[in-house]
Amino acid sequence: MAGAAPAGEPDELFDLRNNFYIGAYQAAINEAQRAKPGSPEKELERDVFLFRAYIAQRKFGVVLDEIKASASPELQAVRMFAEFLANESQRDSIVAELDKKMSKSVDVANCTFLLMAASIYLHSQNPDAALRALHQGESLECLAMMIQILLKLDRLDLARKELKKMQEQDEDATLTQLATAWVNLALGGDKLQDAFYTFQELAERCSPSLPLLNGQAVAAMGQGRWDEAEGLLHEALDKDSSHPETLLNLVVLSQHLGKAPEVTNRYLSQLKDAHKNHPFIKEYQAKENDFDRLALQYAPSA
Repeated sequence: MAGAAPAGEPDELFDLRNNFYIGAYQAAINEAQRAKPGSPEKELERDVFLFRAYIAQRKFGVVLDEIKASASPELQAVRMFAEFLANESQRDSIVAELDKKMSKSVDVANCTFLLMAASIYLHSQNPDAALRALHQGESLECLAMMIQILLKLDRLDLARKELKKMQEQDEDATLTQLATAWVNLALGGDKLQDAFYTFQELAERCSPSLPLLNGQAVAAMGQGRWDEAEGLLHEALDKDSSHPETLLNLVVLSQHLGKAPEVTNRYLSQLKDAHKNHPFIKEYQAKENDFDRLALQYAPSA
């Protein structure tokens, strides 16, 4: 998608884009519905962010109902991701179809397609394919998503290289500031406070969204400021009582603070109820099953 407006021109989608990037999805939807873009390109960009925000809220039906077969390639890409998330039984065939598209020449100017393709591969536990898709794009958003994936793969060295590219492209962009904070969290040590300030500043300037509150909490936990982190996580929980990252961070925090086991178990139960397919829950249940199996081996025989 097109990025910021040329110098001297007002960027009519600035607030929409920023709200989406910081994870304030309802605010992004409200902005999109208020916006009156001055060109077809900006109209398309608005629609792409609007429907991506609905996907982030798991409102797949809105996207599937509204994006028709005659829509632009960018919107078709958004629809493909919504279909993938909405229809678990069709995921393999959607990935197979995507593989075919990726094996041909891809329109690298269609950054939305690259982002949606990478998102599908990431959900399919194929980070290598996601990185290959993103590597073809040069937008800040493609670079930011690459950084997130590289950090998950513990490739901090490569993440820092991609961050350098973002800083050279636009050091002041919200996405660049966010990516800098993610890298600083991974670096740890003195950089944790830098990450905390970045998340805090963005929360004050834009809005204290769930990702920004969790970012501050993780930076505070890394510095041993557990009580401060608890306040931030409870603020996040007030906004959304089933947000997976908030619940996971509360599990970690409650154990470090030595809270009663039932407190930790309560957060885990909430996570299982709301997000049974979350990677952490899948891994946790696999370990529970392993433990039960091992326990049976050592059970006293009758």
